[in-house]
Amino acid sequence: MANVEKMIAETFLEMAQGLESGSYGKRPKIALTGMGSEHGEENAMEAALMAAKDGVDVYYIGSLEAEGVTTVKVADDEEGHKKMEEMLANGEVDGAVTMHFPFPIGVSTVGRVVTPAKGREMFVANTTGTSSADRIEGMIKNTIYGIIAAKTCGIANPTVGILNVDGARQTEKALKELQENGYDITFAESARADGGCVMRGNDVLQGTPDIMVTDSLTGNIMVKMLSSAATGGSFEATGYGYGPGIGEGYEQLVMIVSRASGAPVIAGAIRYAAQLVRNKVFEVAKAEFAAAKKAGLKEILDARKAAAKPAAAEEDVKEPPKEIVTAQIAGIEVMDLEDAVKALWKINIYAESGMGCTGPIIRVSDANLEKAHEELKKAGYIN
Repeated sequence: MANVEKMIAETFLEMAQGLESGSYGKRPKIALTGMGSEHGEENAMEAALMAAKDGVDVYYIGSLEAEGVTTVKVADDEEGHKKMEEMLANGEVDGAVTMHFPFPIGVSTVGRVVTPAKGREMFVANTTGTSSADRIEGMIKNTIYGIIAAKTCGIANPTVGILNVDGARQTEKALKELQENGYDITFAESARADGGCVMRGNDVLQGTPDIMVTDSLTGNIMVKMLSSAATGGSFEATGYGYGPGIGEGYEQLVMIVSRASGAPVIAGAIRYAAQLVRNKVFEVAKAEFAAAKKAGLKEILDARKAAAKPAAAEEDVKEPPKEIVTAQIAGIEVMDLEDAVKALWKINIYAESGMGCTGPIIRVSDANLEKAHEELKKAGYIN
């Protein structure tokens, strides 16, 4: 009986909130870590209040309080991050917006910007994290991640353009093969006279495609420039930030903003998160990954890797038994990550690759940290 009464109470509360905000159904619960911004906590709280007016339950993790948001008190940025991870793990919130997060390799974020020439929204795939240690494979995966984000945000057939960076043509070739095998991709046409799906700088400014595919370092620069173009670079004033971490099998909604993000961008990131929650991003992701797999994504990636490898076959190294990896080793070039992991496996040290807030990392157990560090230094992977 108590459960029925609780359900009725929740239903009436949702109706009341719907009448007030114009948005019906369960309100997404989004956490925001407010400390660490270059613009102070007040900037983050302003964003929380802006988003709360749009039917989002915002949990502000920091030291400030305001009517309309729930404050979770913490002493500093580090404690705030731990609290955010705890709330996500416990299901207290549906997603979180934060300024840094160590996504594993294979997970990267899909940014969302407003382009200056025509005021069009454009998804940037991708902007932080690393989809793959292989550049081309990363850009191919970024395309699928971008399609997932765009479809979840209501674009049924998003157009895809590939930024004219190193690897664009190889990415195009692989994506067109995927398309021929039955994966549904709609390619954009460049606004320049010669057309094609490889996008120029003009297309970035005009927002020619719904999704602009690039490597995450270039994407990161693009978001920064497009978001702060009108302010001279110190304050990101427009857009939705660097987006959610997406990857196959990854089901934790963490959105990234920058320390330079202003209140409008942070509020945009909270709204972006709420939209992803309402439209069930992880269900969309499962469907897209299944469709890509059916169209031979793995085989296309394997064939590309085989063609890129030197004649000498790579040594087959067996993975040691798994351990809990809590220690981190930084300073490794992203292209060397997987080789460095195998170098440790070879001497029976279990290791995993990942992406920390300052760049690529290798994770090992505390007990193996010193030995792993020495081995990587000896092999020339770190200084």
